[in-house]
Amino acid sequence: MRTDVFFIIWLAVGAALYSWAVNFGNDYLFFAGYVVLQYVVLATAWNILGGYCGYVNFGSAAFFALGAYSTVAIHKFHPLPIPFLVLFGGVASGVVGFGMGYLTLRLRGAFFSIATLALAVVLETLVVNWDYVGGSRGAYIVRPENIWPFGAYIKYLFLVMLVLAICAITVARLIERSRLGYGFATVRDDELAAEASGVPTLRLKLIATTISGGLMGMAGAPFPYYIGYLQPSSAFGLDYAVNSIAMPLIGGTTGWVGPLIGAILLGSLQQIATVTISSAVNLLIVGCLLVAFVIVAPSGIIGLFRKYMPRKPAALIVRAVKKDASGAAPGAAP
Repeated sequence: MRTDVFFIIWLAVGAALYSWAVNFGNDYLFFAGYVVLQYVVLATAWNILGGYCGYVNFGSAAFFALGAYSTVAIHKFHPLPIPFLVLFGGVASGVVGFGMGYLTLRLRGAFFSIATLALAVVLETLVVNWDYVGGSRGAYIVRPENIWPFGAYIKYLFLVMLVLAICAITVARLIERSRLGYGFATVRDDELAAEASGVPTLRLKLIATTISGGLMGMAGAPFPYYIGYLQPSSAFGLDYAVNSIAMPLIGGTTGWVGPLIGAILLGSLQQIATVTISSAVNLLIVGCLLVAFVIVAPSGIIGLFRKYMPRKPAALIVRAVKKDASGAAPGAAP
């Protein structure tokens, strides 16, 4: 399937989902749906570096918060429409992702992961001491209750995040099926062999960190308008760092489908738990599911599906070929 057709199909699915939520008549669907779609973008972005390239990034919250605080900084200077803020947040986080990659991608394994965790700590310290964006006190973002022609402002935010999630999924699928994706796979499978074969591994990893960081920043850019009050503890929350890693691992990291499934599954469960029990159990749910999938299905839901999915067409083809070879006429030319 061509990428433009894929994008149009997902736009149609998104339009149907938005229409259903509007007709349902409950604004809470938009509040919960926004969070789930936000996790779809974060999980997909993390998978570009962590799944496609095999470099585990613990600094997802840093890029998310960078996108959110870029919105606060621009809003205090001059308010802009959210689509422009999303672009600014993506550019800012992409540049930081490139810089982080240039400094840390010569490290591998646990050393790289620790370096990305340190990035989150450094950025949080800078934000806490930056009075222009509120510092440790936080910052208020005043938004209207309604916006034409959507009605409630949360519907507009939901639509923005829905389009962003579709774009992130399309980008991930495009990378997966391109030469860039094949290059990422060589880095993941055997980086030393790829370097020996002349593959520009550092360049590929820098591209991955830039795209991944940019998408995470885009996911964080509308967040101040959603929450209304942004403080460092909420922007750099542990939820974003943990969920952005757990969702692709539970869904599967080898393709664009896995992060989507993991984000929808975990995001929906967390929203249900928030309403019925408490938001304090969200990380407990993630931890239990992560441990269970590591034991039962290390390759995630997609890997489990591929393992037990019957391959009847391939088996029938092999049997037919064997039958033709055994039933060849005697004396026939080899």
